[in-house]
Amino acid sequence: QVQLVESGGGLVQAGGSLRLSCAASGRTFSSYAMGWFRQAPGKEREFVLAISRSGGSTYYADSVKGRFTISRDNAKNTVYLQMNSLKPEDTAVYYCAASFAIYGSSQPYEYDYWGQGTQVTVSS
Repeated sequence: QVQLVESGGGLVQAGGSLRLSCAASGRTFSSYAMGWFRQAPGKEREFVLAISRSGGSTYYADSVKGRFTISRDNAKNTVYLQMNSLKPEDTAVYYCAASFAIYGSSQPYEYDYWGQGTQVTVSS
């Protein structure tokens, strides 16, 4: 079992930056690929980024390439989402998720554990 807790969300103006953190507890953190997803009101959950167990491979949704970065610190059991050049359309609840897979995935069904989410609101 893995527990995931996101933090770092908030209100930011367009063009600003936020860094989200996801702290994991339970089983060995380095055993999981990690992903970030988001869900805006009335929309389906959307893949944002993923990172492999070792951190050597990352995967990005086209909508965030060049603006968002994912990283992990296995010694601290934490995965990060650095968001720059934020846009109003980035407004959503952001979730981190853990997968038994070696590499990350863009598919929610491939993730085994989910955090409770953190709200990110970008004002225009």
